[in-house]
Amino acid sequence: MTTDLVVVGLGGHGREVLGIVRAIIATGRAPGWRVIGFVDDHPAEPSLKLVHRLDVPYLGPVEELRQASPGTAVVLGIGDPRIRRTVADRIDGYGLPAPALVHPDATVGPDTVAGDGLVVFAGARVTTNVRLGRHVHLNQNCTVGHDTVLADHVSVNPLAAISGNCVLEAGVLVGTTAAVLQGLRVGRDATVGAGACVVRDVPAGTVVKGVPAR
Repeated sequence: MTTDLVVVGLGGHGREVLGIVRAIIATGRAPGWRVIGFVDDHPAEPSLKLVHRLDVPYLGPVEELRQASPGTAVVLGIGDPRIRRTVADRIDGYGLPAPALVHPDATVGPDTVAGDGLVVFAGARVTTNVRLGRHVHLNQNCTVGHDTVLADHVSVNPLAAISGNCVLEAGVLVGTTAAVLQGLRVGRDATVGAGACVVRDVPAGTVVKGVPAR
C-alpha cells in the first residue's frame, strides 16, 4: 500500500524535513511512503530552485491539500512555532493524517508519548517519560530530559538542552544552544533566545535572553 506525503513549506526547514522523510524511507521502516511534493503559500524563487534540485515538485499553495486523496499524509516543514500552529489549524479541517517523524539517527526513550506531526531531527535525544505534543519540532542535536512536557507546536532549536521535569507550554521557541534548567516552566508563546540559560520560570508571551536569561 502506498502512502503519499506532502511537505508544507519549502524553505530551508521544509527541505530539512524532506531529508528526514527520505532517511526514514531508506531504512525500510516506512514501506510505501512516497513524497509527492511541497505546498507553500508564498514560495520564494531561490527555494523553488533548490526544491527542483531535490527532484521534488512544487504543487501550489496550501489550499491544494483540499483536493488531496484521502489518506495523503501531511508533514509541516515550518520552523516558526506560531506560524506552524496557524497552518496546522487550517490543515486539520482537511482531515489529512500527520505522521510522527523520527530520524534514524535520533533517540526517543521509553514511555515517551508523541502527538501527531512530531518531527525529530538527526542527533536529537529524548530520554524517558517525556510527553510531546502535536507538531513539536526537535531540531538537530538538541536534548530533552526525563519527565518533561512539551506542549503543541513547541520548537527546540539545534543544540538546545531542556532539563528534566520541565514544562514548555504551547508555541514556545527555544533558541540554538539555549538551556532550560531543571523543573522550570516556560509559558505559552514565549521565546528563549539563542545561547540563553533559563534559571527561573518564564512568563507567557515574553522573550528572554542572556545568562542568566532575563
